[in-house]
Amino acid sequence: MGNTNDSAISRREFARRAAYVSAAASLAPANLLHAELTALPAPVPQSPNAPKLSPESQAEVDSRIQGILAQYGSRLSDGQKADIRRLATEAQPALDRLRAFATENGDGPGLYLKPLIEREKKPAAKATPKPAAAAAKNS
Repeated sequence: MGNTNDSAISRREFARRAAYVSAAASLAPANLLHAELTALPAPVPQSPNAPKLSPESQAEVDSRIQGILAQYGSRLSDGQKADIRRLATEAQPALDRLRAFATENGDGPGLYLKPLIEREKKPAAKATPKPAAAAAKNS
C-alpha cells in the first residue's frame, strides 16, 4: 500500500465522484440530454424516381436513418445525411422482397459455393510397383 501513485485516486474518491456525476445527470433536463438523438434533419425532397413504400416500410426506413444519425450524425455533412436517406429508401424494396420469401425451419441454405471457372483436375500420380527382381537385389 505504500506504493501509491500521487495521480491515482482511491476507490472511495472514485465512488464519490461517480455519485456526483450520476446525481448531476439525473437533475439535468431530459430534453438537453437527448436533443441530438431525437433531432431529425429537415425532410429531404425525394427524387421523382424514389420507390413508393408502404407505411411499415417507410417507418423502418425512418428508424434506420434515425439510428445512423444518432450514432454518426455529428460527423456527417448535410450532403452525406441526404445520401444516407436516399440509400436507405432505395434499399428498402429489396429488403421487403427478401423478407417476403417464405422459409421453413428445416430449409437448407439457398446458395452453395460453385466456382465460376471449372479447372481441369490433375490426374493422381500412380505409384508404380517395383519389379520383384529389383526389390530382391536391394535386400
